[in-house]
Amino acid sequence: MENYAIEMLNITKRFPGIIANDNITLQLKKGEIHALLGENGAGKSTLMSVLFGLYQPEEGVIKKDGEVVKINDPNDANRLGIGMVHQHFKLVECFSVLDNIILGVEPNTAGFLQKAEAKQKVLALSDKYGLQVDPDAIIEDITVGMQQRTEILKMLYRENEILIFDEPTAVLTPQEIEELMQIMKGLAKEGKSILFISHKLNEIMEVADRCSVLRKGKYIGTVEIANTTKEELSRMMVGRDVEFVVAKDPANPTDVVLNVEGMTVASKLHHNNAVKNVSLQVRRGEIVCIAGIDGNGQTEFVYGITGLEPLKEGKIEFLGKDITKAAIRKRNVMGMSHIPEDRHKHGLVLDYTLENNLVLQRYFEPEFTNQAGFLKKDNIRKYAEKLIDQYDVRSGQGPITPARAMSGGNQQKAIVAREIDKAPELLVAVQPTRGLDVGAIEYIHKQIVKHRDAGNAVLLVSLELEEVMSLSDRILVMYEGEIVGELDPKTTTVEELGLYMAGAKRQ
Repeated sequence: MENYAIEMLNITKRFPGIIANDNITLQLKKGEIHALLGENGAGKSTLMSVLFGLYQPEEGVIKKDGEVVKINDPNDANRLGIGMVHQHFKLVECFSVLDNIILGVEPNTAGFLQKAEAKQKVLALSDKYGLQVDPDAIIEDITVGMQQRTEILKMLYRENEILIFDEPTAVLTPQEIEELMQIMKGLAKEGKSILFISHKLNEIMEVADRCSVLRKGKYIGTVEIANTTKEELSRMMVGRDVEFVVAKDPANPTDVVLNVEGMTVASKLHHNNAVKNVSLQVRRGEIVCIAGIDGNGQTEFVYGITGLEPLKEGKIEFLGKDITKAAIRKRNVMGMSHIPEDRHKHGLVLDYTLENNLVLQRYFEPEFTNQAGFLKKDNIRKYAEKLIDQYDVRSGQGPITPARAMSGGNQQKAIVAREIDKAPELLVAVQPTRGLDVGAIEYIHKQIVKHRDAGNAVLLVSLELEEVMSLSDRILVMYEGEIVGELDPKTTTVEELGLYMAGAKRQ
């Protein structure tokens, strides 16, 4: 009799217009790292939300240590020792790291909050698992990687035995991913059982013991990682062979589209500047990539270019015109598109429908609005259906699905579709394939290359070293707000790139 920490037996979960989980069985052994793999919208997060008590299944049972349990809400899950790091973090932005960690389990004596001992416990855990975080930092001021560590500490602080990681590496840098893998292996060695949702086959191959695959809400099978290959897993996941290498011709750069001179942007975190005197050019027919470890000024640099943050010093020229102080809409209308780093904060209006999100920056054009100022709803619907079809954006109710109800990967596809379809002169793409499965990544890489080949400029910001190496024509490395090197992906190595990113080398 196998010793399972958790068994989810014949779980079915329905939403309007869709069966998200169709009779799925998943068994997690004690002390193992079990990966859950599947395309965007395959039902992985839904299944884990059922286990964490966020959703109630219509059919099926959950067993813990062989006993049937009823999980009505996350408090029940926590009492059973089940913790979850969500794909979109559940943190209170204006609270400190410490306040978020102890939220709901605040240590108190006679009703008075005892933060000092909680802080000691958090620092001890942070030290033990190599999760260097500052307990006093405010959530909205720290990097996404740090927010994720806060979520992990929330689970460890509650002494959870079963840890669910939902796409934990979607927002991390390569170095942070490496650290997270070590943390997960350490947790499993201590006897904790881990469920790890991911699209990234390399990570699954490196860290998991077994892997279960879902496709379109159905269970495909479970394999031992030691006896399988990346190719086999991708075939199980998307039902066909996938190309892992980006096919593209050499670049043929022509006129300058974006010219940045001496850009300096202030930091919200400290007194230093986040971007320090950066100058660069992006031309038609090339993909220029800004590489760097998260938190080295890439975010603020993109904010400066797209108009989300004012410049402290410097000048931006777009298509020969000075846009340093131009409004965001002006930049959009001139031909700049932006796939943002944070899809919820800057990419979508979550309570709008998918179709309305797809015309967010174009609704005022004659195609979508008549002379009296009323929306042409039929045209918006047709346009949305075209993009949904072209980019395979999956949702329960098609164009009228609220953006909030879609999986993270499908939200990302919707943003990419909207931004590329405008055929912009300059595409600023920040982590464009974040949280996407291999099939979707392959498609979006092809679209970006096609966009370049049509004579447009692409400024890519990516933390995925494979993406940086295979997609870019020129790599600029940013370290502590400065450009420290310009590399040619054809002649450089990942190791050399890593040295520049870590600040160990500069030109």
